[in-house]
Amino acid sequence: MAFAGRLGSNQAMSPNPPGSPVSPGSTPATRSAHVPVLLREVLQVLELAPGLTVVDGTLGGGGHSRAILQRIGPTGRLIALDRDARMVDLSRPRIAGSNVHVIHAPYSHLPRVLADLALGPVDRILLDLGWCSDQLADGERGFSFQVNSPLDLRYDSTTGQPASKLLETVTEEQLTQIISEFGEDHLARQHARRMVAFRQKQPLQTTFDLVSAITGQPAPWRGTGPDSRHPATQVFQALRIFVNQELEQLHEALNGVCDSCLKPHGILAVLSFHSLEDRMVKQAFRDPNRWETLLPKPLSASPAEQRLNPRSRTALLRAARKKPSPPGPLPSTDLPAVP
Repeated sequence: MAFAGRLGSNQAMSPNPPGSPVSPGSTPATRSAHVPVLLREVLQVLELAPGLTVVDGTLGGGGHSRAILQRIGPTGRLIALDRDARMVDLSRPRIAGSNVHVIHAPYSHLPRVLADLALGPVDRILLDLGWCSDQLADGERGFSFQVNSPLDLRYDSTTGQPASKLLETVTEEQLTQIISEFGEDHLARQHARRMVAFRQKQPLQTTFDLVSAITGQPAPWRGTGPDSRHPATQVFQALRIFVNQELEQLHEALNGVCDSCLKPHGILAVLSFHSLEDRMVKQAFRDPNRWETLLPKPLSASPAEQRLNPRSRTALLRAARKKPSPPGPLPSTDLPAVP
């Protein structure tokens, strides 16, 4: 996406090399609160079998990875990536095994990861573009606007800059564009104006600062009614997407990374959670020269799953099979004229 470059204040992501140690200050844990979304559907569409090599590009709490391991068995191989070192710490013990590689890296670095492991193209790739419940529960990085914490919003705290730093200098016009483009919020200009006015009195350093700026009342904000949506939801989404360059990462994956790392007839499955992501996946899978779409329309969570796991309500699963590259032109058989 071009907007990050236009703003200029958001540093390019340069995550730690594959296999690098986790971020300083990360807190290892052994239990995850995360429930994998559309697990049954993901396993079915990936057409898993013993012996396959599978990439889980967004390890998170490890729920999908654990189920994949059960299907591919000890003769298979799992490469699990996550750009969040805390998720790597959390999930590594849950999927440990001689046929498992857990690596701190974004899925856009998959070609380098495979090269470092001396592996060629793989059989399956899964990208779960949602964030993990354990990240939401992390009180140190500002993912939840219901808890007062530093307004960081980075998955990888070793790269880029926190949202609070961005909000020190971004103009009202730039902020309007970020919220409109990445949050799809029709009140983007109003929110931007309030945030700029707030920072003239005090810095936007915490989640509650941002909530107070948007709502005009002390945080935490409490809505009324069962379907009341927090007015800061789309603003937090927009800032998180921008700070982490999430759409740039996805664009890179869909336009070269995944098909270059998949074997012919390999399968790519993508779980998206908002329309920006889903449109990109849908558009990429429309390329008839590269992909054979496996689902006539995206799969969504059943009413029962949505009741048990509210995070699944916006999830959409798309999948496609990589088409073999067309053969190149045959060499010319024309002989030179006989003199």
